[in-house]
Amino acid sequence: MATRSPGDPQRREHVLTAALQVFARYGFRKASMDEVARAADISRPGLYFLFATKEELFRATVEHELRQGIAAVTDALSAPHLSLRERLVAAFDRWLGRYIEPGVSDVGVLIETSAAPMGGLLAEYAARFDLLVAKAIERQADAIRAEHGTPEAVATVLHATATGWKHQVTGREEFNERMGTAIHLVLEDRTATG
Repeated sequence: MATRSPGDPQRREHVLTAALQVFARYGFRKASMDEVARAADISRPGLYFLFATKEELFRATVEHELRQGIAAVTDALSAPHLSLRERLVAAFDRWLGRYIEPGVSDVGVLIETSAAPMGGLLAEYAARFDLLVAKAIERQADAIRAEHGTPEAVATVLHATATGWKHQVTGREEFNERMGTAIHLVLEDRTATG
């Protein structure tokens, strides 16, 4: 492995990716800095140089994962070749559906159960997600069935629906099908992209 400076973004990203897997496997309490250092293939002092405490590493790890989710959602919602309904299904898939697949479901559980140690961070990112969805709906002003209220209200309801279905479905495809149905129920029947 090439020697990198402590401030190297690639090194930091590598450590955060390894830490996510360790925290997902063992949970915050049982995961150790030694285990993260081994998984990231760096020395323990090198890890402590980047992150002073396990709590700091955990927060950075979860925030990194949430930032990646928001970036993926932003990409999905800006796909010009897809209809609004398709963009919304893709956004929910990238926000929550990605945690349904085997091997990554532990990451979803880790994030959901880390609300207390993370303070308001999870709520902040959930609000960002809802805002992105609301803005996508709002850009197509006549998209919402009149009886369903504002784009913000629709985004919040769809987010709650997706969160519930994430725990009930057997796979990502089923999650996306159910989200497609939910989105169909609140949007006007439009086939044009927008």
